[in-house]
Amino acid sequence: MTLLQVGNVIEMFYSTSDGRVKTTTLTLDPKGVLEDKYYNKDTDRSVLIASLDSYKLAKDNGIDISYSALGENLLIDYNPYHLKPGSRIKIGDLMLEISQNCTLCNGLAKVNAALPGLLKDDRGIFAKVITAGTIHKSDNIYLLNQH
Repeated sequence: MTLLQVGNVIEMFYSTSDGRVKTTTLTLDPKGVLEDKYYNKDTDRSVLIASLDSYKLAKDNGIDISYSALGENLLIDYNPYHLKPGSRIKIGDLMLEISQNCTLCNGLAKVNAALPGLLKDDRGIFAKVITAGTIHKSDNIYLLNQH
């Protein structure tokens, strides 16, 4: 197993009943993001990862949205949308496994009616937590090559 550095964590967020919270550290375990309102709801969808590319695509199409508008927990400077379920990434002492592409939800249309069509394949990707740990802003992201 080898590690390939592919990017960095740019911003991090979690959801509460009062809205989205920006943070510089996130602690996760196999049930999800500890402070997130979705903790222990659906472990295959514990972490939503979005790429800066999604925000650039929106901006290039005249839609200027703030980071976290896509509902992501992790905003990264690497585009992971090509990764297949079962692919693993390491961030700090945390291991994540890609579980599925993010499906579009009605919340995206509330941000901007054009977003669901524009980001249908570029909104984000879900991961589940394999090894618990803490992620810090600017942490390196490594892709595991299991060959």
